[in-house]
Amino acid sequence: MRKQRRNRIIFVSSFIFSLSLASVFIILAMNENIDFYYTPSDLTSSKIINKENLRIGGLVQEDSIESSQDSLETNFLITDLENTVKVNYVGILPNLFKEKSGVIARGYFDYSKGIFYAKEILAKHDENYIPKEVKKALVNDS
Repeated sequence: MRKQRRNRIIFVSSFIFSLSLASVFIILAMNENIDFYYTPSDLTSSKIINKENLRIGGLVQEDSIESSQDSLETNFLITDLENTVKVNYVGILPNLFKEKSGVIARGYFDYSKGIFYAKEILAKHDENYIPKEVKKALVNDS
C-alpha cells in the first residue's frame, strides 16, 4: 500500500510539474509573437529609444494624403484625435487605405525631423467591411 501511494504521489507531482513547464513555454512563445503599436500621442510624448521596427496606429487625417506623380512616395498624417504624426511611405498602398480609416504603419521614427518613415502600411477595416466581390454577388442576387 505504501509503495502504491508513493507511486501515485510521484505520478501526480510529475504531471503537475510537466503541465506547469508546458504552460511557461506556451506563455513565453506567445509573448514573443505579440506586436504592440504606439499611438501618435505615445510617440510625441516620450522618446522611444533605439526602435528600428516600431508600429504606429491611428486614423488617416482628412485631406492629408499627398502622393507624388513621379514615384510611389506618399506622405500623410496619422492621428489619434489628440496628436498627429507625419508619415512618409514609398511603395504601393493597400486598397483599403483612405482618409478617416484605420491604419498601422511599421517603420522608424526620426525625432529630429518629426517624421515616421514607414516600410509597411496595413489598412484596417471595421466590422461592417464586405469585399468587393462579395458585395457584387449580393447585389446580383437581389
